[in-house]
Amino acid sequence: MHFLSTVIRFVVAALVLIVTSWLVPGFNVGGFWSALFLAVVIALVAWIIEGIFGRKINPFGRGIVGFLTSALVIWLSQFVVNRVEVTVLGAILAALVVGIIDLFVPVSTPFDATGKDKERAK
Repeated sequence: MHFLSTVIRFVVAALVLIVTSWLVPGFNVGGFWSALFLAVVIALVAWIIEGIFGRKINPFGRGIVGFLTSALVIWLSQFVVNRVEVTVLGAILAALVVGIIDLFVPVSTPFDATGKDKERAK
């Protein structure tokens, strides 16, 4: 079940990135597969950054540091993923739009990294 929820999370994230590319000038994603690979790259970079600096600098965390980190991750990911073009302003606007969309369509599961229920762990 954990694998299925992870796949669904990446598909939803890819759809959010496609919608973002329609809304934001300077942020172009070349299709669903590019968006899906972009979602995976963003998640991996976020995981690495969180491992190095801790949860407070999480790219999709709250605050200006999280917002700027998110924009930097989006901008840097264009060098890894084919058919993705991002300007600096496009990365900033994309981070804003992804953050707003994430408020309404959260791309997280109720489970932590070990697969245990977060609510029961409290």
